[in-house]
Amino acid sequence: MKPLISVLIAEPSEIICEGLKALLQTSGKYNILAPLHDATSVTERLAAARPDLLIINPSLLTSPRQQLAAIVQTRPTMPVMALVYQYIESSTLALFQHSIDIRCTYSTLISQMQSAMESGERRTENEDRKAENYELSERETDVLVLVAKGLSSKEIADKLNISVHTVNSHRKNITHKTGIKSVAGLAVYAMIHNLM
Repeated sequence: MKPLISVLIAEPSEIICEGLKALLQTSGKYNILAPLHDATSVTERLAAARPDLLIINPSLLTSPRQQLAAIVQTRPTMPVMALVYQYIESSTLALFQHSIDIRCTYSTLISQMQSAMESGERRTENEDRKAENYELSERETDVLVLVAKGLSSKEIADKLNISVHTVNSHRKNITHKTGIKSVAGLAVYAMIHNLM
Protein backbone atom coordinates (compact mmCIF):
# COMPACT_ATOMS: atom_id res chain seq x y z
CA MET A 1 0.00 0.00 0.00
CA LYS A 2 1.32 3.42 -1.00
CA PRO A 3 1.93 5.97 1.77
CA LEU A 4 -0.50 8.88 1.93
CA ILE A 5 0.52 12.07 0.17
CA SER A 6 0.83 14.83 2.76
CA VAL A 7 -0.72 18.13 1.72
CA LEU A 8 -0.32 21.54 3.34
CA ILE A 9 -3.02 24.11 2.57
CA ALA A 10 -2.27 27.82 3.05
CA GLU A 11 -5.61 29.60 2.82
CA PRO A 12 -7.22 32.31 4.98
CA SER A 13 -10.75 30.87 4.79
CA GLU A 14 -11.41 28.07 7.26
CA ILE A 15 -14.49 27.01 5.27
CA ILE A 16 -12.43 26.53 2.09
CA CYS A 17 -9.69 24.67 4.01
CA GLU A 18 -12.22 22.30 5.56
CA GLY A 19 -13.99 21.77 2.22
CA LEU A 20 -10.74 20.90 0.45
CA LYS A 21 -9.72 18.65 3.31
CA ALA A 22 -13.04 16.76 3.17
CA LEU A 23 -12.85 16.32 -0.61
CA LEU A 24 -9.24 15.15 -0.61
CA GLN A 25 -9.69 12.74 2.29
CA THR A 26 -12.54 10.95 0.49
CA SER A 27 -10.03 9.80 -2.14
CA GLY A 28 -8.07 7.93 0.54
CA LYS A 29 -4.75 9.10 -0.97
CA TYR A 30 -4.09 12.29 0.97
CA ASN A 31 -3.11 13.24 4.50
CA ILE A 32 -4.11 16.87 5.08
CA LEU A 33 -1.86 18.68 7.54
CA ALA A 34 -3.14 21.43 9.82
CA PRO A 35 -3.66 24.43 7.50
CA LEU A 36 -1.92 27.79 7.57
CA HIS A 37 -4.18 30.85 7.46
CA ASP A 38 -1.40 33.26 6.44
CA ALA A 39 1.96 33.00 4.68
CA THR A 40 4.22 34.48 7.34
CA SER A 41 5.54 31.14 8.59
CA VAL A 42 5.11 29.01 5.47
CA THR A 43 8.84 28.26 4.92
CA GLU A 44 9.35 27.28 8.57
CA ARG A 45 6.30 25.03 8.39
CA LEU A 46 7.53 23.45 5.16
CA ALA A 47 10.91 22.70 6.72
CA ALA A 48 9.29 21.14 9.81
CA ALA A 49 6.35 19.26 8.27
CA ARG A 50 7.99 18.36 4.92
CA PRO A 51 4.71 18.04 2.97
CA ASP A 52 4.62 16.39 -0.44
CA LEU A 53 2.40 19.13 -1.91
CA LEU A 54 1.56 22.76 -1.07
CA ILE A 55 -1.73 24.36 -2.04
CA ILE A 56 -1.59 28.12 -1.46
CA ASN A 57 -3.88 31.05 -2.11
CA PRO A 58 -1.69 33.50 -4.11
CA SER A 59 -3.39 36.46 -2.43
CA LEU A 60 -1.55 35.51 0.79
CA LEU A 61 1.78 36.33 -0.85
CA THR A 62 2.85 39.96 -0.40
CA SER A 63 5.87 39.58 -2.70
CA PRO A 64 5.02 36.43 -4.71
CA ARG A 65 8.29 36.03 -6.64
CA GLN A 66 10.52 36.19 -3.55
CA GLN A 67 8.22 34.13 -1.34
CA LEU A 68 7.81 31.40 -3.97
CA ALA A 69 11.59 31.36 -4.48
CA ALA A 70 12.00 30.81 -0.72
CA ILE A 71 9.39 28.02 -0.81
CA VAL A 72 11.15 26.31 -3.72
CA GLN A 73 14.50 26.67 -1.98
CA THR A 74 13.06 25.01 1.15
CA ARG A 75 11.41 22.12 -0.75
CA PRO A 76 12.85 22.06 -4.31
CA THR A 77 10.91 19.07 -5.67
CA MET A 78 7.59 19.79 -3.94
CA PRO A 79 4.82 20.91 -6.32
CA VAL A 80 3.18 24.23 -5.38
CA MET A 81 -0.40 24.75 -6.54
CA ALA A 82 -2.22 28.08 -6.64
CA LEU A 83 -5.73 27.96 -5.16
CA VAL A 84 -7.73 30.44 -7.23
CA TYR A 85 -11.20 31.80 -6.52
CA GLN A 86 -10.73 35.52 -7.00
CA TYR A 87 -8.89 37.75 -9.46
CA ILE A 88 -5.15 37.09 -9.40
CA GLU A 89 -2.83 39.04 -11.68
CA SER A 90 -1.66 36.93 -14.60
CA SER A 91 2.00 37.71 -13.78
CA THR A 92 1.51 36.24 -10.30
CA LEU A 93 -0.39 33.21 -11.58
CA ALA A 94 2.38 32.58 -14.14
CA LEU A 95 4.78 31.94 -11.24
CA PHE A 96 2.90 28.73 -10.39
CA GLN A 97 3.24 25.55 -12.43
CA HIS A 98 -0.12 24.26 -11.24
CA SER A 99 -3.39 25.80 -10.15
CA ILE A 100 -6.77 24.72 -8.85
CA ASP A 101 -9.88 26.74 -9.57
CA ILE A 102 -12.29 26.57 -6.64
CA ARG A 103 -15.15 25.96 -9.10
CA CYS A 104 -13.63 22.77 -10.55
CA THR A 105 -15.27 19.38 -10.15
CA TYR A 106 -14.02 16.72 -7.74
CA SER A 107 -12.60 14.61 -10.58
CA THR A 108 -10.76 17.64 -12.02
CA LEU A 109 -9.37 18.43 -8.57
CA ILE A 110 -8.01 14.90 -8.13
CA SER A 111 -6.66 14.86 -11.70
CA GLN A 112 -4.83 18.17 -11.19
CA MET A 113 -3.41 16.94 -7.87
CA GLN A 114 -2.13 13.77 -9.56
CA SER A 115 -0.62 15.81 -12.38
CA ALA A 116 1.17 18.06 -9.88
CA MET A 117 2.51 15.07 -7.94
CA GLU A 118 3.77 13.41 -11.14
CA SER A 119 5.62 16.59 -12.11
CA GLY A 120 7.19 16.63 -8.63
CA GLU A 121 8.29 13.00 -9.08
CA ARG A 122 9.82 13.86 -12.46
CA ARG A 123 11.68 16.78 -10.86
CA THR A 124 12.94 14.45 -8.11
CA GLU A 125 14.15 11.93 -10.72
CA ASN A 126 15.85 14.71 -12.69
CA GLU A 127 17.55 16.03 -9.54
CA ASP A 128 18.73 12.49 -8.72
CA ARG A 129 19.99 12.03 -12.26
CA LYS A 130 21.85 15.35 -12.13
CA ALA A 131 23.46 14.40 -8.84
CA GLU A 132 24.50 11.04 -10.28
CA ASN A 133 25.71 12.41 -13.59
CA TYR A 134 27.91 15.18 -12.27
CA GLU A 135 29.90 13.34 -9.64
CA LEU A 136 33.25 12.15 -10.95
CA SER A 137 34.02 8.47 -10.55
CA GLU A 138 37.22 7.41 -8.80
CA ARG A 139 38.92 6.60 -12.12
CA GLU A 140 37.78 9.90 -13.66
CA THR A 141 39.30 11.69 -10.66
CA ASP A 142 42.59 9.84 -11.25
CA VAL A 143 42.57 10.88 -14.91
CA LEU A 144 41.63 14.46 -13.99
CA VAL A 145 44.61 14.76 -11.63
CA LEU A 146 47.01 13.47 -14.28
CA VAL A 147 45.53 15.76 -16.95
CA ALA A 148 45.90 18.68 -14.53
CA LYS A 149 49.55 17.71 -14.06
CA GLY A 150 50.03 18.09 -17.82
CA LEU A 151 50.30 14.42 -18.88
CA SER A 152 49.17 13.39 -22.35
CA SER A 153 46.51 10.74 -22.91
CA LYS A 154 49.24 8.22 -23.85
CA GLU A 155 51.22 8.96 -20.67
CA ILE A 156 48.05 8.68 -18.55
CA ALA A 157 47.18 5.36 -20.22
CA ASP A 158 50.66 3.98 -19.45
CA LYS A 159 50.59 5.23 -15.86
CA LEU A 160 47.09 3.80 -15.11
CA ASN A 161 47.52 0.64 -17.23
CA ILE A 162 44.47 1.39 -19.37
CA SER A 163 44.03 2.04 -23.09
CA VAL A 164 44.31 5.49 -24.67
CA HIS A 165 40.71 5.06 -25.83
CA THR A 166 39.59 4.59 -22.19
CA VAL A 167 41.55 7.67 -21.13
CA ASN A 168 39.91 9.71 -23.89
CA SER A 169 36.51 8.42 -22.82
CA HIS A 170 37.22 9.48 -19.21
CA ARG A 171 38.39 12.89 -20.41
CA LYS A 172 35.17 13.33 -22.38
CA ASN A 173 33.10 12.41 -19.30
CA ILE A 174 35.13 14.80 -17.13
CA THR A 175 34.55 17.64 -19.59
CA HIS A 176 30.82 16.85 -19.71
CA LYS A 177 30.46 16.63 -15.92
CA THR A 178 32.54 19.67 -15.03
CA GLY A 179 31.76 21.80 -18.07
CA ILE A 180 35.49 22.63 -18.33
CA LYS A 181 37.30 22.05 -21.64
CA SER A 182 40.79 23.45 -21.08
CA VAL A 183 43.65 21.70 -19.27
CA ALA A 184 44.31 24.90 -17.28
CA GLY A 185 40.64 25.00 -16.22
CA LEU A 186 40.78 21.35 -15.16
CA ALA A 187 43.94 22.08 -13.15
CA VAL A 188 42.16 24.90 -11.31
CA TYR A 189 39.14 22.60 -10.74
CA ALA A 190 41.43 19.89 -9.30
CA MET A 191 43.08 22.40 -6.96
CA ILE A 192 39.78 23.91 -5.80
CA HIS A 193 38.47 20.42 -4.99
CA ASN A 194 41.69 19.44 -3.18
CA LEU A 195 42.49 16.66 -5.64
CA MET A 196 46.15 17.65 -6.06
